[in-house]
Amino acid sequence: MIDLYFWPTPNGWKISIALEEFELPYQTHLIDIGAGDQFKPDFLKIAPNNRMPAITDPHGPDGAPISLFESGAILQYLARKTGRFGGATERDRIAVDQWLMWQMGGVGPMAGQTHHFLKYAPQMGHDIPYAKDRYRGETSRLYGVLDRQLADHEYVAGDYSIADMAIWPWASLWEGQEQTLDDKPHLARWLDAVGNRPGVQAGRALHADKRKTTHDKDSQDRLFKQKG
Repeated sequence: MIDLYFWPTPNGWKISIALEEFELPYQTHLIDIGAGDQFKPDFLKIAPNNRMPAITDPHGPDGAPISLFESGAILQYLARKTGRFGGATERDRIAVDQWLMWQMGGVGPMAGQTHHFLKYAPQMGHDIPYAKDRYRGETSRLYGVLDRQLADHEYVAGDYSIADMAIWPWASLWEGQEQTLDDKPHLARWLDAVGNRPGVQAGRALHADKRKTTHDKDSQDRLFKQKG
């Protein structure tokens, strides 16, 4: 039984979706990031960067327990553990890995900043037009890249993979990022195809009732004013 340390955000959904798709048994431990659970000592032992998601697998390499943080690393680990969704050949694996890294270094951070400056920063009294335009525009560019890739591929890296599981949670929130699909028909088709998978629906629905789109001042300070 894998322990999932989770809160219902796009990064959290990557792993709840993956565990459902891999059909691996898991139990969920909620990490309320608005309440500051990510800074508790017990969680920091598992995820020293004070970010969820994280997992603990009691049956890791050589049968020994292992804990992992960073969603991309967790997805790669689960793909290797099960032999699924990571690419059947070395060329397939390379394709999956490069699109997974594209999400980790591009779509996730850029879409996350788009959400922050469009939604959360104004709640905190910081309405910054340049930041809104900068991140909204970069998110649009990335979705254009994705649309062109999907013009020739059913899924991002060919067959359905952990790359799709990583990208879909962020891309599914395109409306809140003030994006359009009118000029991205292949992305629209892919969003529907992935979103209709039972495993994706189950992972996305995990503790959906706890998802917040606004935060009080204390929660904002815990989320956005952290210092190293």
